Amino acid sequence: MPKPKKSIRRAAKKVAKRAPRKAVRAAKPAEKKTYSVEELLRKADRPKALAMAYHPFYQGKIEVIPKCAIKSFDDFAVWYTPGVAEPCKAINKDKMASYIHTNRWNTIAVVSDGTRVLGLGDIGPEAGLPVMEGKSLLFKYLGGVDAYPLCIGTKDPEKIIEFVKLLQPCVGGINLEDIAKPKCFYILDRLRKEAEIPVWHDDQQGTATIEAAGLINAAKLVGKKLSELKVTMVGAGAANIAIARVIVAAGVTKKNIIMVDSKGPLHPGRTDIDPNVDPTKWDMCINSNAEGVTGKLIDAMRGADACLAASKPGPGTIKPEEVRVMASKSIVFACANPVPEIWPWEAAEAGAYVIATGRSDFPNQVNNSLGFPGIFRGTLDVRATTITDEMCIAAAMEIARTASDKGLTREYIVPKMSEWEVFPREAVAVGLKAIEQGIARIKPTRQELMDQAERIIRRSRRMTTHLMKSGFIKAPPKV
Repeated sequence: MPKPKKSIRRAAKKVAKRAPRKAVRAAKPAEKKTYSVEELLRKADRPKALAMAYHPFYQGKIEVIPKCAIKSFDDFAVWYTPGVAEPCKAINKDKMASYIHTNRWNTIAVVSDGTRVLGLGDIGPEAGLPVMEGKSLLFKYLGGVDAYPLCIGTKDPEKIIEFVKLLQPCVGGINLEDIAKPKCFYILDRLRKEAEIPVWHDDQQGTATIEAAGLINAAKLVGKKLSELKVTMVGAGAANIAIARVIVAAGVTKKNIIMVDSKGPLHPGRTDIDPNVDPTKWDMCINSNAEGVTGKLIDAMRGADACLAASKPGPGTIKPEEVRVMASKSIVFACANPVPEIWPWEAAEAGAYVIATGRSDFPNQVNNSLGFPGIFRGTLDVRATTITDEMCIAAAMEIARTASDKGLTREYIVPKMSEWEVFPREAVAVGLKAIEQGIARIKPTRQELMDQAERIIRRSRRMTTHLMKSGFIKAPPKV
């Protein structure tokens, strides 16, 4: 490994001094450890080595286990034939009874065709399965939601839509995942109109929710109004298109956004973008970038208050010199996976004031995992028929409030996943918004929603802890 420049080494020390935070913020660490750039890079690469050891050891991250009592073999006459015929007849009379007699009320499917997996691209459904299993694990542990990974062997949008529709009788919702654009927009729009259960695309709505939450608090921290922020968005894929829509709904002025793809800023003069093929991208061409900025990324970054990147993995996708031309107290969200567009210490050395990534091993993890478990928890708990942008904004505001209640700092603009209270709080906010919008099939009170979410999420976590302590989940191998 080549020796890093002194400037980068100094920046790394600054970042490293403020790196690890305790889960309970009231307790101050006794001392702060300083890491070298080499140590930070090794730390960033560590999950790769562990993943290759742990995955074959466990041979999967989720499994199906009973949730009903089995006292003797006589109980199978209740859970299966002949007793099971009675709930079958009840559901035959009323399809909604399936939410009472089965686990449908708490079940979703994670559906992917493997065409846009992380930063790896079109790697196919089999190669995408570890990601979908991981997603299902997070759904269960963080939100108490039973999620099943279904990677399907088709790239045809119409077949994906048909597949999801055919699944509806046995699940309470659908999480679309890692589907390439522009078809992901078409698939989501069709299913939101035609499906009888909530369907959402986490790469769009989920990413947009957590980015909006982070931006709300980052703007508050630097003393700038959302409506006045000049925002540069690096990447024009499904994530950033949805992020733009949600942050505008949250208060950002659309004309103040400059979105940049691999060929430069989006503007009305872009003849390479077909409005009929990619209408959402064309909308950004004609309705954002009021100054008509053209050229390269550095031109779009000049004077920007915030940079929201959901582009190709780095490092080097965003260069330090491009951060240096931003406004004072600039905000940089480098959220590509598995490697951010720019390393946090490089962004800090270049002058960024608030820095976030999508990784848990750096401060400020602006990651979907803070959103989708709580959002689906609230959606399922009111049996909502869809997930609206307003529900996502309600979740974003609650995520932001959860962090703000504890006190914002440059290294703490959103809660950590370990702060479990954020998930039931989100669930309540989402459920109440669905009731307000008239799309909830049942209408529990605020307190009922909170009690339900807390009980289910606690149960999921305690169950995992119990299985580990009792040896049913073995300790991972030493690496």
